Amino acid sequence: MSVVGMDRSQLSWWVAGFALMGALLFVVHSFIGTFVFGLFIYYATRPIYRRIKKRVRPPSLAAAVALFVLALPALTLVAYTGAIAVSELIRLTNEGIFDLSQYPITSEQLTRLTDFERLLALDPATLTVAQLQQVIASMSSASNVLAFVGIGLVHLFAMIAVAFYLLRDDQKLSMWTRTQVADDRGVLEAFLDGVDRDFTNIFFGNILNAVLTGTIGVIAYSVLNLFAPQGTGIPAAALVGLIAGVASLIPVVGMKLVYVPVAVYIGADAYLSDPTTLWFTGVFAGVSFVIVDTIPDLVLRPYVSGRNLHVGAVMIAYTLGPLLFGWYGIFLGPIILVLLVNFARHVLPVLIQRESLVPYSIDPSVAEVDESSQPPGWDPDVVTDGDGNHEGGDGFEFGASLAEPTSATAQNGEEGAGAPSESGE
Repeated sequence: MSVVGMDRSQLSWWVAGFALMGALLFVVHSFIGTFVFGLFIYYATRPIYRRIKKRVRPPSLAAAVALFVLALPALTLVAYTGAIAVSELIRLTNEGIFDLSQYPITSEQLTRLTDFERLLALDPATLTVAQLQQVIASMSSASNVLAFVGIGLVHLFAMIAVAFYLLRDDQKLSMWTRTQVADDRGVLEAFLDGVDRDFTNIFFGNILNAVLTGTIGVIAYSVLNLFAPQGTGIPAAALVGLIAGVASLIPVVGMKLVYVPVAVYIGADAYLSDPTTLWFTGVFAGVSFVIVDTIPDLVLRPYVSGRNLHVGAVMIAYTLGPLLFGWYGIFLGPIILVLLVNFARHVLPVLIQRESLVPYSIDPSVAEVDESSQPPGWDPDVVTDGDGNHEGGDGFEFGASLAEPTSATAQNGEEGAGAPSESGE
């Protein structure tokens, strides 16, 4: 085949490749919130999945247990606490911020669904079919409700699917990336290692801590308000809990910026109105310090280490992300920051020095791939099954472990580097 023919053939495939990439980017852009939240679920459940995988086989079952037994109930609880906070904010602002006209539910119905006192007094045995039909009919229309719930379930299914396949197949994905795209200088491996480490700190450390803290705060303060003495209580309890979760993103002081002033306000109000109710201030401060502040921090602190991002840059990403992109900006903003920082740290110096980067899968001297040109730890005999199990070794974890081969593969790499192979002799 002539050179011109080869060029035209390659040009055609490049055009097809860019068209497919454009279609993929369009799909991801259209459902960016779904994919970003799916990535968050993956990182939030990955430490739990790794523990479960040691006792539950195959990996598909371990991933399903981690997601459906642990992640889904947590998401349901977070969604309900979010509804409580929205209801509280609507009540305080007289619907000046949230417009529920596009949803098949009114502010009154949302308030009834999130009223703790009414829910605790509800007896399921007294519910009748007629009452349930009345509740459904009170919503705008059955078709709107079904459409709204159906769309929500589709997005939830996509999030869970993204997290599930990343949990199950992250080793296969990292191995394919290493053998097909990684370069001879290890730049891509260092980049992915840094991205994975920072994503773990961002998603599992900071954001998951904020979500759990906000959820615990909303529930704890709302329940605590049920036992408040007459004439006192936590003002906008659900909002205080939610803001405490957001404030946990601030280093060192964190949620103390929220519950300490609230405790002072409750104490001053109780002292001026009825000093005998000061005990409630002490209970509020104790619940805030022990349940809302200390427990989430102790649970997640062992997993949060080695922060490599500037605190100020992270705070700007958290702040500007939701303003620029919407609700999912709290995830997308830090993602962009992590990619930029690690690109500047690992890739940009190589590009500035104009150093050559040759992929492992390309050997300029021969037409086919030579095994001796593969990266340290590359094993052609590794076999993977449908669930991503690697026979002969544990393989590599997604991102972070690209630069950390297992002991078996590291040993193979050292032997290959220190002594020539039999074929070479």
